[in-house]
Amino acid sequence: MIRSRLMCFAATRKPAEALTFYRDTVGLKFVADEPFAVVFDDHATTLRVQKVQQLVPAGHTLLGWQVSDIADRARELAARGVRFERFDGMVQDELRIWTSPAGARVAWFKDPDGNILSLTEFSR
Repeated sequence: MIRSRLMCFAATRKPAEALTFYRDTVGLKFVADEPFAVVFDDHATTLRVQKVQQLVPAGHTLLGWQVSDIADRARELAARGVRFERFDGMVQDELRIWTSPAGARVAWFKDPDGNILSLTEFSR
């Protein structure tokens, strides 16, 4: 079994935009702009946004954050320019937050490369 800190990866064709988005919009701590990745820290988890020539964004959530108040976080990100996604067939509220059958509330948004990111507030 691996007993070390988890590190996450995403990819970008637009490193300057990704740096601004993850640092200024999302609020991650910028660590370094390296030759092959832009590196961030989020509460002791490293995110390496790899610089790539080609990228086809996955059709599913790539990264997500567990939050205690999704409505507040959604409003905060919207004020910073984030546009939350609306998905056909899913009932979402005015903030585009979906409530799962188990009670978790989820909102999705995209980074500059179209990678799908999410906020999740689990039911208490």
